[in-house]
Amino acid sequence: MAFSAQDVKNLRETTGCGMMDCKKALTATDGNMEEAIAWLREKGLAAAEKKAGRIAAEGVAYAEVIDGVGVAVEVNSESDFVAKNELFGEYVKNVAAVIAKENPADIDALMVCKYPTGGTVEEAQHEKVLVIGENIKVRRFARYTTGLSVPYVHMGGRIGVIVNMKVSAGLEQKPEVIELGKDLAMQIAAMTPTYRDKSDVDQSVLDKEKEILIIQAKEDPKNANKPENILEKMVSGRIGKYYEENCLLQQQYVKGDKESVEKHVADVAKAAGGTIEIVGFTRFEKGEGIEKPQDDLAEEVAKMVK
Repeated sequence: MAFSAQDVKNLRETTGCGMMDCKKALTATDGNMEEAIAWLREKGLAAAEKKAGRIAAEGVAYAEVIDGVGVAVEVNSESDFVAKNELFGEYVKNVAAVIAKENPADIDALMVCKYPTGGTVEEAQHEKVLVIGENIKVRRFARYTTGLSVPYVHMGGRIGVIVNMKVSAGLEQKPEVIELGKDLAMQIAAMTPTYRDKSDVDQSVLDKEKEILIIQAKEDPKNANKPENILEKMVSGRIGKYYEENCLLQQQYVKGDKESVEKHVADVAKAAGGTIEIVGFTRFEKGEGIEKPQDDLAEEVAKMVK
């Protein structure tokens, strides 16, 4: 029995396995879908180790508050398709729960933590690789245990953000305070600040930025006849712009009328009758910094069934 590219796609949707495995299964079972599913289950162990070295640059950036603990985690897969798999999503949420409960020091410590359904996180990950058919890897995580944490997940897991705030007693459950946290998390997702506040910027970073700005100013023909002290003042003004672009509290609040985030936070705190301090935040974007292979999924499927 012959099979088509659509059959490969359907088998992949049913099992979550990789395309090559699905094609092999259909070839081995003469195109019989039920037998192909059984074949994949039987051959899963043989294929697992080969997948471990493959590049996992897709996946999910996830954020959640679990029993008062704020967690952000990035779990990678090889394809965006698998990132939408129910088994993969379940694994991501369970990993977040382990991070919240066990407080692992790093990824290695996380891997040996007990997994909610039995065994270790590493063993559960290995099992998911066998079933799903692609390499899966927990890349990084962050954890907040004090204060009020507010999570935000953008575009189904493209970006995950946790905002952590210190609020005065009685403000923890106020809707306007929760809304502030969500608005700031959305701002962080969109505006990608590097620092919480300008006071957090290391002096070496500022020195390098000033050096670049001075070179740019001197190379501008309009500044050819300006003395050094004037150029210094110009650079000082541009450092303020650097803060506005890179520091959350100095950024313009995206939902406000030209006010800074810092001022908006103060306004919300005053209206709520207490104090609010932005302690920190974590922003994970899936695959950030990982070199990804450039593949055309539809073209790859079509080639495989020719």
